[in-house]
Amino acid sequence: MQSEQISLDRFDREILRVLTGDGRISITDLAREIGLSKSPTQARLRRLEKAGVITGYRALIDPILLGLDYVSFVEVRLTDTREAALAAFNAAVARTPEIEQAHMIAGNFDYLLKVRTQSMTDYRRVLAEHISTLPFVAGTSTYVAMQAVKESSLMDMGRAIVI
Repeated sequence: MQSEQISLDRFDREILRVLTGDGRISITDLAREIGLSKSPTQARLRRLEKAGVITGYRALIDPILLGLDYVSFVEVRLTDTREAALAAFNAAVARTPEIEQAHMIAGNFDYLLKVRTQSMTDYRRVLAEHISTLPFVAGTSTYVAMQAVKESSLMDMGRAIVI
């Protein structure tokens, strides 16, 4: 379901730009950075949160420092693509922590999964015990990433989008 877009002025865009770089910035520093006083900055921030433009704040963790540097992309073909089957597949994917991203694809397969594990052995276990047993899976194809050339979070992308 698509949300309705909201109109953003230059101060709103500036708030988003600053927050994508430092989500822990104080209201006082944010206000100084965007050139407004504290009260209107705080009101704008609340409005952006309430409208769903800002969906939350979180720590960004380096998975490689946690030993999760084995990345695979998995094409998944389903036996059934009716809404109930897709909903069951989506719910099961959401419960699989090793699946970092899942995208429904228009093409020769139905989903593309980004899976992050510690090793090939771990990946083979996840594939056999989790991905292959997801509802309606007909088959998979795996591609192993040799190097991440560029990885951006949605927050990082926000800088380019809102300015």
